[in-house]
Amino acid sequence: MPDSAFQWICVLSLALGVLCAAGLLMHLVRHPPHMRIMMAVWPLCALFGSLGIVWLYARWGHRGADEAPHWVTVSKGTLHCGSGCTLGDLLAECLVFLAPSVAIAFGWHWLFADRTFATWVLDCILAFAFGILFQYFAIAPMRGLSVREGIKAAVKADTASLAAWQVGMFAVMAIFQFVLYPAWLHERPDAASPAFWFAMQWAMVGGFITAFPVNHLLIVKGLKEAM
Repeated sequence: MPDSAFQWICVLSLALGVLCAAGLLMHLVRHPPHMRIMMAVWPLCALFGSLGIVWLYARWGHRGADEAPHWVTVSKGTLHCGSGCTLGDLLAECLVFLAPSVAIAFGWHWLFADRTFATWVLDCILAFAFGILFQYFAIAPMRGLSVREGIKAAVKADTASLAAWQVGMFAVMAIFQFVLYPAWLHERPDAASPAFWFAMQWAMVGGFITAFPVNHLLIVKGLKEAM
């Protein structure tokens, strides 16, 4: 496939994700969900899941856990985790692109020769922080917990899920950046390229796949609230 054709595929995929996210956000502003944190979850996940997320929201978005099949409940829980990861990864990648020296604090030059791995360290830190924050705003109101107890419960509920998401996300991103893109494009695109963010879309899908079974176990064992 010519590089120009592939770049257009990347642009169209990203544009579709942004349009889906914007459409969901506008709808959610007019029709706020019972769990307010989902106003951020659905649009953030639509950035990579686009039409699939729109369909899931349209079909099951306003139904509780007792009204939906188990796979939907697990999917919602996984997306809830993934939205925090998505926000953290977006911010980390943009921050390092705009200020490359930030990567030095996270290992570039003194621990990693490749800036990518230092960026991934920052990805993990921000993804974990936002993931726990998002989980706190879900679990604390549902259980009526204090701030301290809510944070403890959020860490207990989402740490394994966040780790599983990052494993899948990094695995897919590594395949694109270290295998596919050098072969297809003869380069490794950075955050200024649509190809980079196209790969990130698929990386988030990979994160969803690896985090789904973990969320299933967490929900079944009662460590995470069903949504």
